[in-house]
Parts: sequence; C-alpha cells; structure tokens
Amino acid sequence: MEQKIYLNQSDIPRQWYNLAADLPNPVPMPLGPDGKPVSPDALASVFPMNLIEQEMSTERWIDIPEGILDILYRWRPAPLRRAVNLEKHLETPAKIYYKDESVSPPGSHKPNTSVAQAWYNKQFGINKLTTETGAGQWGCALAFACKMLDMECKVYMVRISFDQKPFRKIMMKVWGADCFPSPSENTTVGKKLLEEQPDTPGSLGMAISEAIETAVGDKTGKTRYSLGSVLNHVMLHQTIIGLEAKKQLASVGIKKPDIVIGCAGGGSNFAGLAFPFMADIINGEQIEIYPTEPTACPTLTRGPYAYDFGDVAGTTPLLAMHTLGHAFVPPPIHAGGLRYHGMAPMVSQAIKDGLAKPKSLHQLECYRAALTWAQTEGFICAPETSHAIACAINEAKKAKEEGKEKVILFNYSGHGLMDLTGYDAYLSGKLTDYELPQEDLDKFTSVLNDLPKP
Repeated sequence: MEQKIYLNQSDIPRQWYNLAADLPNPVPMPLGPDGKPVSPDALASVFPMNLIEQEMSTERWIDIPEGILDILYRWRPAPLRRAVNLEKHLETPAKIYYKDESVSPPGSHKPNTSVAQAWYNKQFGINKLTTETGAGQWGCALAFACKMLDMECKVYMVRISFDQKPFRKIMMKVWGADCFPSPSENTTVGKKLLEEQPDTPGSLGMAISEAIETAVGDKTGKTRYSLGSVLNHVMLHQTIIGLEAKKQLASVGIKKPDIVIGCAGGGSNFAGLAFPFMADIINGEQIEIYPTEPTACPTLTRGPYAYDFGDVAGTTPLLAMHTLGHAFVPPPIHAGGLRYHGMAPMVSQAIKDGLAKPKSLHQLECYRAALTWAQTEGFICAPETSHAIACAINEAKKAKEEGKEKVILFNYSGHGLMDLTGYDAYLSGKLTDYELPQEDLDKFTSVLNDLPKP
C-alpha cells in the first residue's frame, strides 16, 4: 500500500491551467464605480500589467516561467499521501488521498502564487509589495517570496489574528517583512475605522483597504498590491496542485477520484486542487467536488450571488461573486483564513454552473476532525484545513454505509503548528459553535441593494 507518492522534479507542471477557457458560462466582467467594465489600465496602479494580462486571459494553458520554477523546486512537486491510518480508524472501504501543501517553507499552499506574483512584479520593475492577511498564512508566504526575490513587503494582518497568532507575525519578520494589526494608524481608512469601531476585531475587507491605500499612495510608482486569493490569476497559479495530483493518482492506477474536497475562504487552495478536475467534469467525467466553509462565514452556502466590492472602503472593482457584503465583520473564529466576505468569481461561477456543491461545517465538528486526524495520521493541521478533513471523514463514513470503494482526494492546505492557541481553546472547552444569524446576514448584505446586478 503506497502511502507517499512522489514525482520527480522533471515532472513538475510547466503550464498553469486556466478554467476560464472551459467554463460553460463566462465570469461577468469586473465593473468600476460607474457600473461599466473595468479596463486593464484602470488596474495598473494596483497590479503590474503582466499579472493584469493573466487576470483577463481566457487561454487554456499559460506557461510557467523558469524563474518561478527555480524557486518552486525548493518543495515542488509536493507529495500526494494516502491516509491509511485514518482509513483503518474509520473502517471505511474508501481510499483517502491528500495533497500535502504543508511542505512549503511557510507551511501552506500560499507560496504557489506568492512566488509567481512577486516574480512578475519584479520583472515589471516593482520593488515593494503590500498585502493583507487573515490567519497569517498568506502574509508569511508573501514575506518568503519577497525575500527570495530581494523585495520589500508590508503586511496588514486582521487584528484578531494578529493577537491570536503571534508566531505568524514573527515568521514574517524573520523573512524581513513589516507586519501591522489592521485596522491600523498607518492609513487614512485605518484611522477612520478605529474611530468608528475602536474595539473591532478587524476583517480582511478592512486590511485589503489599508494595503491598497498604501500601494497606490507610493508616488514613486515602485509599490504594488498583492492578493492571496479571490482573483483569477491567483486561482491560475494554484492549479499546479491539481495538475500534480492528477499525475500522482495516475501513477498508482487511479484514473480519477470520486470526490474532491478543499476548504474555501477566498477560494485559492480549493481552486488549485479542484479546477483541473472540473475540466474533467466539463468533458463528461462523474466527480463530486465540495468546497467547505464555516457556518460562521457561509459565503457560498448562504451568501447571495451579486456584484460587490472586495474591501470595506470600496476601492476595488466590483466583482460578481457569492458574498456576505463588503461591510461584513466576521466573528473571531479560529479558522482565520476562512473569514473573508466574498468568494473568488471563478469559484462562484463554477458553482453556478453546477461544477461543485458547497458545504458548511460547524467549528467544533472541524476541531474534532482535526484531533482525529492528529491522533491517526500524526500531523497537526491548520484550522482552515480541518474543514476539508471533516468533510472527507463524513464522505468516508458515507462510503462505509453504502459499501462503496470510493476514492476521496482533499487538499491538505497547511499545517497547524502556528495555530496551537486555537487547539488550546478547543481542548479547554472555550470554543462554541456559531451560525451566522439571518438578521445579521440581511444587515450585512443590505449594502448590495444599490449596486449593479450580475
């Protein structure tokens, strides 16, 4: 029984897969404040033109430059593992495989795009990047990428995570980045938010506003903003995960999985694994694909599909996506990377097209699954990843009830060694389940009423 499936370095994918080429229905165009489609030039103060080209592209395959591969080789191709001990514990006939993205230097899937984004910015003459981060995984990934490419990095970290996860900000500092709690006193929007909500736990929408203000405020033109999820080019860079997984499954005689699972906050790790398999569905294969999210932040399962801003200040273009409203302030659940109000437009469109079926899970169920995982497979997962594990366990139990030998594949998006305070809170009985009340959802989504409709 093969527990670890490796690829040779020469087997690394040399092209990213772009789902935009194959979606049954195209993603609606981003809109400006006037309700008209955004031109590439309108994004030029925020992103370099080479990434804007990828954002707008509908080419199926896009070459990965050698300069990016040279850095990815540090940990890619990443292993595909089989959770044989979990299978035995569950007494399931299912085979459970997981793509181990925890082996990257920052410990998550995030460097797949942070390295690419930093490289393209460097090629464009940019020497400083700003960004936001929720749980800190993305901030660490961009700090790592910027250090590898000799660039400066400034990170605005959601305040509740800044307080809950001190080691993440230390990791960023080790790689030379500056990390600030958001909202902060550094920006006009941060000061305004602190005046209005001095005790706010912060949100990714707030942190994005601060990071964008900092980027466009650099009059030298040498700073740009970098986003760790949601946008098309981010989804594109992450597809190296699913493309590798396909090769690895084929190497042990598995043509396709029956079920593909990924946790979903903004959509990047889910898309990275799932998009290459969605191409198979479009071409006639039968595969169930499940993005999983918290009941406390049910963007896909309860959020309307609408045009909305990506940040609280409304500085981004309007994106067509499942959203809880850009004013959404999430409860301080420990899966900090799953607290974003919106979902990637491509993921949202794929769900509208029936290529995936979202599920929401309670916090306590996910921590129980994380402990089961740690006590069978041995690894301590990130709280975000526990949502995928919980779903995989549920599907493995269902396979047992049905007596079917299903192949389950999920994305192990990151380790939890920097998230032990969350585990401590769970083991101490301090965590509770939380489901977003309908009246709160109605309040937050009321900001969508006057915006254009997809």
